[in-house]
Amino acid sequence: MSSKQNLSAVEHIKVQSKGLRGTLQESLTDEITGSVREADHALIKFHGMYEQDDRDLRAERADKKLDKLYSFMVRLRIPGGLISPQQWVSIHHIAGEYATGVIKITTRQTVQLHGILKGDIKPTLQSFSKVALDSIAACGDVNRNVACASHPHQSPIHAQIHAYADKISQLLLPKTRAFYEIWLDEEQLADYSEEDPLYQERYLPRKFKIGIAIPPNNEVDVLTNDLGLIAIIEDNEHKGFNIAVGGGLSATHGNASTYPRLASVIGFTDTEEKTLKAVYEVLTIQRDYGNRADRKLARLKYTLDKMGVDAFKNELENRCGFALEAPKEVLFTARQDEYGWVKDFRGLWHYTLFIENGRVTDEDTYPLKTALLEIAELGKCNFRFTSNQNLILSDITPDNKKTVQKLLSKYGITEKQDTFSALRRNSIACVALPTCPLALAEAQRYLPSLISKIEPLLEKYQLGNDDIIIRMTGCPNGCGRPYAAEIGLVGTSLGHYNLHIGGDREGTRLNVKYKEQLAEDQILEELDALFAFYQQEKSPNENFGDFCYHQVLVP
Repeated sequence: MSSKQNLSAVEHIKVQSKGLRGTLQESLTDEITGSVREADHALIKFHGMYEQDDRDLRAERADKKLDKLYSFMVRLRIPGGLISPQQWVSIHHIAGEYATGVIKITTRQTVQLHGILKGDIKPTLQSFSKVALDSIAACGDVNRNVACASHPHQSPIHAQIHAYADKISQLLLPKTRAFYEIWLDEEQLADYSEEDPLYQERYLPRKFKIGIAIPPNNEVDVLTNDLGLIAIIEDNEHKGFNIAVGGGLSATHGNASTYPRLASVIGFTDTEEKTLKAVYEVLTIQRDYGNRADRKLARLKYTLDKMGVDAFKNELENRCGFALEAPKEVLFTARQDEYGWVKDFRGLWHYTLFIENGRVTDEDTYPLKTALLEIAELGKCNFRFTSNQNLILSDITPDNKKTVQKLLSKYGITEKQDTFSALRRNSIACVALPTCPLALAEAQRYLPSLISKIEPLLEKYQLGNDDIIIRMTGCPNGCGRPYAAEIGLVGTSLGHYNLHIGGDREGTRLNVKYKEQLAEDQILEELDALFAFYQQEKSPNENFGDFCYHQVLVP
């Protein structure tokens, strides 16, 4: 098991935190700074938020002898990414009152708001609580938001599979009442003595992510998660789940001991009881064996590789009290969202909107945020977030479809949706600058303009309709899943990126670093050459990622 020697500083903070309470109450009442106390930087993540500052203004404020412009990002816990129209209305107004106004859809099917000042955190969370939303465990060294196949059209029993997201989220919630005491004014416990059999007093060594997929679509990128559940459905009957462990994409430039990894499928469970037991015990193994000395090596993928897959599986079976069955055969064929109107097996309609980089806001000629508010106020559809940062207006009756479409047309949403290229629709970018403290380069502020320069290259080679998956991050930590893309751009310094190619379209093969430290003109030059080669030499029905892997990387 993990050594109790040489623990990282964060490990000591967690153990001494009085159930994640720390000195947060004191930090909130400190009016001298917009920041929280040093130890509370780690603890506040468990409450679903990160402290950030506007890096664009650092130099200017430093010249004026001013403190950094601190603010907080609050991320909600929304298992499976499903909310009601009333909850969307609340998110809209809370974003306008306390944050920047932009509603950010994440790659894990939830929402985060940026720019919240310290004094506004409490009213923000209390406003969310009024509509049954919270940020508990949305960040921190615990199980994060559970992602799940989003579109009800994927299976007649989609709802049955989707329900596991909430069941797992509830199963793996921390037991401390700290969130309720600090933010919702619940009466404080005198001894802070809540028992938590799962997390104990030390929680996990690092963050933990779970995804649930319904083949043949792998839009959740299930193998990039610490724990993946792959639903096995035969004749519209749920037979169980393949269990995959050890996925994760975070890495560190120049540190060869860190690396992205896809999860290994280790077995199959045929009942809900066995599935939930296996999920729970995977976390206990990571709790007990994970690296608590070096946070860069603390994810489950490193624990798995250190133990070995067979030893990990044996330990899991011992803790579960039953053997895993052999995995079932699975075929993934795509990772794309189903854009536009789609009718499901119940006769209900769903409209999927492409939301570039997940940013819901109003632009001069594209009032997306206003349109979605008016649609939500009708109360005629649910809102579902996808793992590709998009939004589904969902569960619409045939009678209400025309009403929703009328509003989409009124605000020019349908017309605008038709203008997005295939490449843009298959793009993802992380937040990066100016708020992410880890960012080395731009991502969401830059990728849209870069795509506008790549699109003419694709048209030159008659590839404009090719569903190439492109993703960009401002650092190597992989929040935008760049290593699982056909084209991945990973920031190394301002204006420079490593170019990765060769990932497959189904999410079962990572890409490979092809060129390093490229500026924009070099990126375009390399892609131009690759597109030309692809157009001339590809086999019928061969996609770009497979071509690059077989003809460029390992010819």
